Amino acid sequence: MQKEFPDRCFDVGIAEQHAVTFAAGLAINGLKPFCNIYSTFSQRAYDQIVHDVALQNLPVVMCLDRAGLVGNDGATHHGAYDISFLRCIPNLTIAAPRNEFQLRDLLYTAQLDKSNFPIVIRYPRGLSTEKPSDIEFHEIKIGKGERLKKGEDIAIVSIGTPGNTALNLANDLEKEDINISVYDMIFVKPLDDQLIEEILSQHKHIITIEDNAITGGFGSSISEIASNSEHNTKVTRLGIPDNFIEHGSQAQLIKDCGYDYTYLLETVKKICKLFIKC
Repeated sequence: MQKEFPDRCFDVGIAEQHAVTFAAGLAINGLKPFCNIYSTFSQRAYDQIVHDVALQNLPVVMCLDRAGLVGNDGATHHGAYDISFLRCIPNLTIAAPRNEFQLRDLLYTAQLDKSNFPIVIRYPRGLSTEKPSDIEFHEIKIGKGERLKKGEDIAIVSIGTPGNTALNLANDLEKEDINISVYDMIFVKPLDDQLIEEILSQHKHIITIEDNAITGGFGSSISEIASNSEHNTKVTRLGIPDNFIEHGSQAQLIKDCGYDYTYLLETVKKICKLFIKC
């Protein structure tokens, strides 16, 4: 990209604090900078994200690569905390695409003139899971999630790529006459309050799934809303536990952390057996 657009790409080196403040300076001067940092290293620029970008409500697009578990790079490189430490900051919009098509559309949406506020887009390390296609861009409505599958009693509410696991599981369980709902929120902030009200009013049990720390993460935000709701809906949270995750393949680490397909299946069936007649 730097060869193709030499006047529009700036390599600031391993200097995350400078990168964010530099992006803020570009934004003040009327540009729409895309600031690309590994999720785990964005925490080094936390002060700059708060004071230089969010406080001034500048249209900087923070692209956080390698969000979630990255595999064999080890404990220093897992992007396990960005949802938790960013969602408390005012003015930020935080999104996580389920697949590359959503990522395209989020990047497209972020560069629109009306998207004149700071946006964080977090996405994982890995290869495409979809078939190659022509690039088509569609605007995504900020703060709106979507229902992927309609079921009964149990809903899996996801953010990011774990939503694919949830949808695959729901399709498989349908063959066993177990019908569960699947929702992809897309945005951690702002949350789709209308959709969450639908989920709470129509389901007895919610399972949240995310590739971020359970502590203070996406599931916590759903629990906060549920606790203030008039609905008696139980919430079970799946994600990265409260300890540092070491080396291993992505698949093995996701299994160890308890939000892989098999663990999600066991969780759904346990809830069915204990609380709901499936």
